[in-house]
Amino acid sequence: MKETNLEPGEVVVARQDIARRLPLLAAEITASLGANVDGLVIMPVLTGALVFAADLIRCFPQRLRIDLITARSYGVGTHSQGPKLEGGVPEGVKGRHVLIVDDIVDSGRTIAFLRKNVQDSGALSVRTCVLLRKQLPEAMATPCEFVGFEVPDLFVAGYGLDCDGWFRNLPDVVALRPRGETKNIVR
Repeated sequence: MKETNLEPGEVVVARQDIARRLPLLAAEITASLGANVDGLVIMPVLTGALVFAADLIRCFPQRLRIDLITARSYGVGTHSQGPKLEGGVPEGVKGRHVLIVDDIVDSGRTIAFLRKNVQDSGALSVRTCVLLRKQLPEAMATPCEFVGFEVPDLFVAGYGLDCDGWFRNLPDVVALRPRGETKNIVR
């Protein structure tokens, strides 16, 4: 892994705000599913949604399953290359209610791509939950049933989100900026 020329900038979503929002998201999801919540399949999108999904699932009191899915939109750098599914859709979704959990919606292509693939694999229903949705027309137009926070169009990392594999461990979601500069990167 190469060294990055970026560094954390301003906090966009603080860890305390995330901690307060997670139980509310779980309650919204539970209420929307009603009787179908028991046996729900939660499908975190690796690797970005790992931290978010781990914290979110602990807020559900009912039984659920976890099946991981891997999709990549970013290669190296700050520009999306379009979604690619790695390893296919897990077999356990057929005949189940599925909640895809992802880190961020910016173009909306990854969520739309995953939703279609999971639906085509025989899921009874597919809903999506994202930690962040950028305030961009394409992101706002992307069907996403549960959104943690809406954020400006900045390149962000932390709380599982990365840039070239770096910064996933930061407890807050932060804007990134070139090292030594004060201006954050806009997508």
